[in-house]
Amino acid sequence: MKKIRTRDAVGHVLCHDITRIVKGEFKGPVFRKGHVVREEDIPVLLSVGKEHLYVWEKKEGWLHEDEGAMRLYQLCANEHIGRTEPKEGKIEIFSQIDGLLKVDAEGLYKVNRIGEMMIASRHGDFPVKKGDTLAGMRVIPLVIEEKKLEAAKKAVKGPLFTLLPFREKKVGIVTTGGEVYRGRIKDAFGPVIREKLSDYPAKVLGQTIVDDDKAMIHQAIEAWIGAGADMVLCTGGMSVDPDDLTPAAIAAAGGETISYGAPVLPGAMFLLSYVRREGRTIPVAGLPGCVMYAGRTVFDLILPRLMADDPVTADELAALGHGGLCLNCPVCVFPNCGFGK
Repeated sequence: MKKIRTRDAVGHVLCHDITRIVKGEFKGPVFRKGHVVREEDIPVLLSVGKEHLYVWEKKEGWLHEDEGAMRLYQLCANEHIGRTEPKEGKIEIFSQIDGLLKVDAEGLYKVNRIGEMMIASRHGDFPVKKGDTLAGMRVIPLVIEEKKLEAAKKAVKGPLFTLLPFREKKVGIVTTGGEVYRGRIKDAFGPVIREKLSDYPAKVLGQTIVDDDKAMIHQAIEAWIGAGADMVLCTGGMSVDPDDLTPAAIAAAGGETISYGAPVLPGAMFLLSYVRREGRTIPVAGLPGCVMYAGRTVFDLILPRLMADDPVTADELAALGHGGLCLNCPVCVFPNCGFGK
């Protein structure tokens, strides 16, 4: 830090706030610490009595907070991600598309562990809308050693954030249940599934209602795959009752079963399989009964990933147990909550 004449301050960085006081009208900073003095700022500074200023004396190996923030942004920069201009050492990034946010949580931890810098993000594996803020980053002091930013760069393997666009999907629905098949009760699954899909670029090809019969369920699944479905959602018949045959019918399709059961409440009886046909990979999901009546379930955690062609693994499903209890809040704030994460 050094003291210089205000008239010589153009291009220098302020080390302190400059306050203006107008009796009965205004009191507050006219320029903040970290501001780079411009030619047009000189008359303003002189008008508030500042003939001299303390400015940052640039030293080799040190960066101004805004330069440091730009270095942090480079760790986050990726396709479909926009940013704000650096201000007081802070930058925010936002989504330029509707899509699925992926976060390198391990890399994020390593950067934040270095000190004198921070990056805070929203949860990964959740859907975001165009314009949504994804993360904010900041250099804490006014100046920072360049080697700290170099350490941050070495700590991460690639961009900390990735945005996967949602894909247009054709969806077939298979609803199991003798009571619905015989018309004893009205199907309640179909409208719920269609409503959830309406948040994405999905087209429902149709819904097949079948009896509690393994061969019949399997045939319905194959029929939708043959009709070009990119995803098949099976509702009903997912518990352990003798008449619940949907898991066996999905297995008969010959796909790779990722998991039958998930550590999420509501939604423990969820099943996910990937069926491969003629070079295509079609997710086939068995949805538990809670999807019909509960506000949010395991289906809401997995659907965004299916819509973004983001393969789900058994390990990732198992990891949902930490935070996988929905508290059924009176006012649901999903996905801005910890449910599933």
